Amino acid sequence: MLEAGPAWAGTPAPAARPDPPGQVPGPLLFARYAFGPNRLGYCGPGDARELFEVAVDGGHESDLRALARQFDGAWPYLQLIAQANGRADPLDPQVVEAYWLGNTLLDHVGPVEVGTSLQARFRPRLRANAWRWLAETPEAGAKPVHAFHVLDVFPRTGLLRSDPVADVLKVIDDCRIRWGRVVSVEGDWLVASVVPIRLVDGHLALVEPQIERVQAWRDGTGFIDRLEPGDTVSIHWNWACERLDGRRLANLAGWTRHQLEIANRSV
Repeated sequence: MLEAGPAWAGTPAPAARPDPPGQVPGPLLFARYAFGPNRLGYCGPGDARELFEVAVDGGHESDLRALARQFDGAWPYLQLIAQANGRADPLDPQVVEAYWLGNTLLDHVGPVEVGTSLQARFRPRLRANAWRWLAETPEAGAKPVHAFHVLDVFPRTGLLRSDPVADVLKVIDDCRIRWGRVVSVEGDWLVASVVPIRLVDGHLALVEPQIERVQAWRDGTGFIDRLEPGDTVSIHWNWACERLDGRRLANLAGWTRHQLEIANRSV
């Protein structure tokens, strides 16, 4: 079990109002986190409007499941987590949470399983030196959490190789699941205090929070019914996914720090 440490750089962790237990089914939860990059055309099916609509109202579960399978980056991780924990459904709510935010299910995914999955998926796409480093990450503690894919896999697949460092850091920061404390609500947008990643003394690090505008609704419609100053939200590609309670916030912060430590071995 990871020790998350303080969730906020330089300030106490905020109180957060939890969502009612069991409110969001796994397929719906997946869609709400997947919409951020999908609306920008980065992954998943081509019709972002359809994904938004089912992520808002739930739609038919069969539709949600069909859409989730089209995210070929995330789906194998969900399968890996489910199999390692003896769960038949990759869209089990706890499996989905484990992938996007991190939770105790990750503790049951061993380095052999992670390594086998990485080899099958990424070995053919990587140069020898990049693969040698990635192949060592399971023994270093890498787990199939979204932060691992963003911080350790994504930069080595060649997608970012020619970009300036500043642009790479921005993509990494936007792509990872971030957390922010709501300062105010302005129409469809939040003003939030968000913890970013920066390059500090040659290493990636979480630094002091900064004020950002984050979209939470489109014409008044979104995934969160209401927000108040002091609430904490998860953010993916500048879209607010859900309100976080203390447990989920601690898991997200802790697993992000854990994967940063692994990524920094090669920076």
